[in-house]
Amino acid sequence: MDPLPDLTTLSDDELKKLIAQLEQEEDEISYRRRLLHGRLDILRAERTARLKKTGGHVDVDVLSDILASKVPPPAPRDEQ
Repeated sequence: MDPLPDLTTLSDDELKKLIAQLEQEEDEISYRRRLLHGRLDILRAERTARLKKTGGHVDVDVLSDILASKVPPPAPRDEQ
């Protein structure tokens, strides 16, 4: 993570752009985290199915339920 610049030297526009840039980065990281959580959910469901010996694979309906919560990537934020 980059250190913060000297805030006293930033103009209002530069501060506004820096905030927008960091908000966009936060949105992208959050989206990536949600994707990883989805993958973990699928892998855990597969492991549970194997431990229960239900044929060794996750039921397609269960996978559909897991994937149904998938959301599109965040749209770029408009500068405010």
